[in-house]
Amino acid sequence: YGEAARKGIELARDEINRQNGVRGRALQVVYEDSQGDPRRAVDAFRKLESVDHVPAVIGDLFSSATLAIAPLANQSEVVLLSPTSSAPELTGAGPFVFRNVASDVFEGSVMADFAKKQLDMARVAILSVNNAYGIGIERVFKKSFTEKGGVIVAEEVFPEGATDFRSQLTKIRSVNPDAIYIVGYRELGPLLKQAYELGLRKQFLSTVMFEDPETLRVAGRAADGVIYSARAYDPRSGESTVEAFVLAFKQKYGQVPDIFAALSYDATKILALAMERNGFQVDQIRRGILGIKDFPGVAGLTSFDKNGDVVQPALIKIVRQGQFVRYSGQQDAPPPADNHLP
Repeated sequence: YGEAARKGIELARDEINRQNGVRGRALQVVYEDSQGDPRRAVDAFRKLESVDHVPAVIGDLFSSATLAIAPLANQSEVVLLSPTSSAPELTGAGPFVFRNVASDVFEGSVMADFAKKQLDMARVAILSVNNAYGIGIERVFKKSFTEKGGVIVAEEVFPEGATDFRSQLTKIRSVNPDAIYIVGYRELGPLLKQAYELGLRKQFLSTVMFEDPETLRVAGRAADGVIYSARAYDPRSGESTVEAFVLAFKQKYGQVPDIFAALSYDATKILALAMERNGFQVDQIRRGILGIKDFPGVAGLTSFDKNGDVVQPALIKIVRQGQFVRYSGQQDAPPPADNHLP
């Protein structure tokens, strides 16, 4: 994830600097690696603030790490802009904390509504990573789904970085759900592969974190048919802004940019725009971000509300023949649930 984000940031930085930088000054980026760990994130943030004296930080990518450094950002008055941290707890985390990814409150409710109304799923099991991200989105999905008349028949968790999910999957199989909502990171590839090996043929639902080529590589055919909520970024959309970004990224790195690269690219452009309009001082950057409306990012038109949360549309996508594609309605509808328990 960090490598994808770095590539997106560097592509944006190079484009900005080729166009005379920000107010005639070259944009410079300093990197620290949190390794997705809250304690390491705190150390990294303190170094960036006290040694490098940066006015703004892009990160963290993980909600748990961003939650750990948010108080420090407010205390030291450094703008913190996370491209991918979606935990509901970040809403209202302080005047210097922003994110250009939608809250799980939005994503969880979107998938709950889709599962109940569009897929007609009545009984859903949840299998999620046991951290701030997983817990947050699990609560939102559960609340929204049950309010619509659905039933959560099982709730299982796994630790971040887990590789064995057979125990949880076996328990879920025993209650025979219509669908299984899976929330995690790169654990989702082996999770789906093990579900397939156990003969668990159910409709799997997921989140934007599912859109990772590594997940498809590991899961193979077990990923086919997974439906997930996605950000507005679609490398196949044909929109001119997106096409230009994808082409430039492929020319520079030899690969199609994923959601982490796209949102980090947008975050860099958003910070540059805020500085270009308002100035380089921290409060000027903060006010500049709050003033951004309908920024034409590669992840869609982006605006910010008073809480520092992004306002963006969402998509529903599906895996078809090893590709992430937009869900297009009836022709993509899942087959009837296989109620045979092997």
